Amino acid sequence: MKKKILIIEDYAHIVEVLRVRLENAGFEIITALDGQEGLQRAREDNPDLIILDVMLPKMNGYKLCRLLKFDKKYQKTPIFMLTSRRKNSDRELGKKTGADEYITKPYEPKELVGLINHYLKLSELPA
Repeated sequence: MKKKILIIEDYAHIVEVLRVRLENAGFEIITALDGQEGLQRAREDNPDLIILDVMLPKMNGYKLCRLLKFDKKYQKTPIFMLTSRRKNSDRELGKKTGADEYITKPYEPKELVGLINHYLKLSELPA
């Protein structure tokens, strides 16, 4: 069974590039274009991993990550922030809100897929 990844990103072009790359790597992809829709999709579709932007309409990525990571149901779901925000303070805030990885754009596609596979394998290990 394919692992399900939720991409929460407001730029359709970035969503499409990520979708194609990750589907080619064997993942099932779900998408949302803003923070509120992303929270709803996470709750409805129960993804195995979430990739989200920081700067999102309706709810930013920091708040969305915090809401998910403080919900017992999603505590163990890996969340990657994929963003153009490069400051150390942004990275630190990402980690404080619960992001497992903070990746800045532009990113290396092979490294992203490698990290995804790594986290998905870790999530399958017994607690």
